[in-house]
Amino acid sequence: MRQEQQFVSLAHERLDQLRGEAEAAVRATMAQVGTGRQARMERDIEVAERSASLAALNAADSGLCFGRVDRRDGVTHHIGRLGLRADDAERTPLLIDWRAPVARPFYLATGYEPMGLRRRRHITTEGRTVTALHDEIMDLRDPTRTGHESHDADEVLLAALNSARTGRMADIVSTIQAEQDRIIRAPQHGVLVVEGGPGTGKTAVALHRAAYLLYAHREQLAKRAVLIVGPNPAFLGYIGEVLPSLGETGVLLSTVGELYPGIHATGTEGPAAAAVKGRPEMAAVLAEAVRDRQRVPEKGEPIVIAHDDGELVLDWDIAVEARHKARETGLPHNLARPYFAFRVIDDLTTQLADRIGEDPYGGPNFLGPDDIAQLGKAVAASAEVHSAIASLWPPLDPQEFLAGYLADPTHLDDADADLIRRSGGPWTPADVPLLDEAAELLGADDSAARAAAEAERSRRIAYAQGVLDVSYASRTYEFEDKEDVDADASEVLAAHDVIDAERMAERQEEADHRSAAERAAADRTWAFGHIIVDEAQELSAMAWRLLMRRCPTRSMTLVGDPAQTGDPARTGDPARTGDPAQADDPGQTGGPAQAGDPAAPSAPGSEGEGVDFWQRILAPYVEDRWRLARLGVNYRTPAEIMDYAAERRRRTDPHFTPPRSIRSTGTAPFERTADLADVADLAAAEVPEEGRLAVIAPRELHGALTGLGGDGPLDLSRPVVLLDPRQAKGLEFDTVLVVAPERMPPNDLYVALTRATQRLGVVTPASATPSPAAAG
Repeated sequence: MRQEQQFVSLAHERLDQLRGEAEAAVRATMAQVGTGRQARMERDIEVAERSASLAALNAADSGLCFGRVDRRDGVTHHIGRLGLRADDAERTPLLIDWRAPVARPFYLATGYEPMGLRRRRHITTEGRTVTALHDEIMDLRDPTRTGHESHDADEVLLAALNSARTGRMADIVSTIQAEQDRIIRAPQHGVLVVEGGPGTGKTAVALHRAAYLLYAHREQLAKRAVLIVGPNPAFLGYIGEVLPSLGETGVLLSTVGELYPGIHATGTEGPAAAAVKGRPEMAAVLAEAVRDRQRVPEKGEPIVIAHDDGELVLDWDIAVEARHKARETGLPHNLARPYFAFRVIDDLTTQLADRIGEDPYGGPNFLGPDDIAQLGKAVAASAEVHSAIASLWPPLDPQEFLAGYLADPTHLDDADADLIRRSGGPWTPADVPLLDEAAELLGADDSAARAAAEAERSRRIAYAQGVLDVSYASRTYEFEDKEDVDADASEVLAAHDVIDAERMAERQEEADHRSAAERAAADRTWAFGHIIVDEAQELSAMAWRLLMRRCPTRSMTLVGDPAQTGDPARTGDPARTGDPAQADDPGQTGGPAQAGDPAAPSAPGSEGEGVDFWQRILAPYVEDRWRLARLGVNYRTPAEIMDYAAERRRRTDPHFTPPRSIRSTGTAPFERTADLADVADLAAAEVPEEGRLAVIAPRELHGALTGLGGDGPLDLSRPVVLLDPRQAKGLEFDTVLVVAPERMPPNDLYVALTRATQRLGVVTPASATPSPAAAG
């Protein structure tokens, strides 16, 4: 252990040295104020880059070195959170990044497949102190023994699983299992679905996959960013420290409700309304609603427009033809609008020219092309003409359009329209995919912004040219008393000799100092390099359309479990097939399932209901070009709790098969009957000395569960938290009390019963009435 302690100390010294160098570089760069705006901007960019590097070094300090592999050829590698090299001439590798190929035997080697190893060592540390060593012998022919041989190969893993929870997810970098490693390192391209029951480590695998992809494809993904989508803000807070602890800080974490820039979806609505908004038919419904805003005058009721040269008549025939031409372009509403306007203006100009240039004796029109062009300019400049055009084909803003639609929903049956009808109020998470769809249908006419940008660029060039002209005049004035001004002046370089006005103006443009993730968060049209979706089984068809737009390459990792589906708007429901809008989705690309791919043991159609579930979701976008990997080992939930949860689940699904738990605590779940007012006292008695307790109850009962802090913001670091089953998705606690299980739908109850790592209690209210939606 002394030798490992010395190595760990050396590694931390090197880390401290690199940290000191990064801090010194930041200070030195900050001191370089520079003399111009460009110099200051370059400084700021360098500071941002070095600060990000410093943040990664700081984050990796905890548990820096956690493993060692001794190879048969005598080479030893220490494995850590990041790679370090010694400060010598050879730059000798000191610590191997866990994502490097040479580190992979640490995770995959077994006695049957030692992968060239003699020994694998797990190093346990507290801060910078080595507290335990666990050696696994890979080559039984090697007689060397250290005294740290572990009698249980899973001792380190079990210790991590049994440790008290903190309210924040911890990384599993030191205990990644072989089946998880294969998924983490699977090829980037295409859609990979990771399916697994509660406690199988799906979320941890997805996060470590993000870290691995950023390591393996740094140049590409650093520019395009990785998006991780979670089910709710509490979940994102729960997983928020994992990637920074792995040295990755440039990932965007978001819910679907946060993926429309500038919108904070804080509103709430009933599940039935959310289900209607999530249906695939809503894409076609909104498209029809947009077409409704492209109007024409009634026959026989034309729009009469006052003009200096006489009235102009915009009738049904002109508008219908203009609308046809605009729709024929296939462009979004706002981008097609100029085509409608041009056609209307052209027809009105012809109408005016025919009237003005008419020969009273029946001869040809005496107006020439130049005269007609001048009339066209006058018509195009008419405010009355543009007002008439706007009344027929108005420019539309996505938020105003959707707000107007929800106030008076059309193209739906009366029952569905009544469910989603709303006047005012904050946006809800289910509104965000509709906003995104509306933005796609409407398009953004940025011609005015581009014209303004070009005008600003011309202004900067003109200003720069003025500066150069002053510079040239000053130099000429300096030499005016000499006999040969041109000859003398040519010996001295001036500003205009080395730079022109356009390049000088470009140097004055503002640089964008934001990271790729920050830019992506502010840009609805951003194309991410890779998207990871947790609890993917919960997303509606409209949410999937939003996400697919964000990743045209279809490079995605989807994590979920159909057995835990609870959202009424979910896509995988067999009743929700036949997306009418899927045919117009372009760019359906994705990675084909590869034979022998270790991350794809199952291909679509090979087995089970899960395959059908994911196929219904993915077929509109990638057809059958996706891969399925299953995780079948439950690391979180003890066997006693898993058996109890499975038994309750089989009451509604007799063929249900849970994941296999690898550990047992010897403590069976307990059942109690108690008044709701007494649950807080029961929770206080069950709070573990170390760790966290969750009370999971239906949302409608939270008001009666006093004393549990359910009124304030959700803080998962508190000893006791109150959640509903949807909020509990993806989370884990040492002890869980499930209240009123008879009021929970089967899938929600299954989620609630499988959150505990040590102890589970089930509380039936003394006067509970079963919910009609609940079963089992």
